[in-house]
Amino acid sequence: MRLLVVEDNAKLSELLAQGLSRAGFESDRVSHLAAAEEALVASRYAAMILDLGLPDGDGRSLVTSLRARGDAIPVLLLTARDGLDDKVAGLASGADDYLVKPFAFEELIARLRALLRRPGEFLGDSLSAGNVTFDTVARQVFVGGSPANFSAREMALLEILIRRPGRVIPKRMVEDHLFGLTDEIRSNAVEVNVHRLRRQLSETGADVEVHTVRGVGYILMEPKN
Repeated sequence: MRLLVVEDNAKLSELLAQGLSRAGFESDRVSHLAAAEEALVASRYAAMILDLGLPDGDGRSLVTSLRARGDAIPVLLLTARDGLDDKVAGLASGADDYLVKPFAFEELIARLRALLRRPGEFLGDSLSAGNVTFDTVARQVFVGGSPANFSAREMALLEILIRRPGRVIPKRMVEDHLFGLTDEIRSNAVEVNVHRLRRQLSETGADVEVHTVRGVGYILMEPKN
């Protein structure tokens, strides 16, 4: 699951990325509102962590703009402003939650996971298809009830497919989910990762299969009854 971090403090931004990675999240980092707008157009994110005090404006203006055009991406605001009026204004702009600096990283992760559990496309801590179950909080895959070792990239690909079993996922969406803005992506990068996931599913005894829909994308097929 990929997140967008909008924070102009380079040290804090790096610490956020490291902590999110340990919690099982991939992230892209930008430091300005303009760059955040570009990133949101270029890629699709599960949620955004947004600082309010940015060099080119107030983060609330970005949230207001997103909501005005119908973008429901979950937004967690980070700020040093701890006044009640500031909190109310932040939430009134359309943000989903608010965390005051300094904060405990465990609380940030807990709040973030709570946002991702809300009704919507990213609903669900435990996802299942066939005899495969994916615990998105613990970042653990089970096949037939037994834990199976999947790499971080394999889990990221499995997650986007298992959230929509039986539905074709466009190749571009898969690419956006797997790779960040700064990643160098080879022309066959998605195909290579799909091949690795297929092999891992087969070797662990999974009864679901990843099928290619030529020219469109990929679909996770459950066993027929």
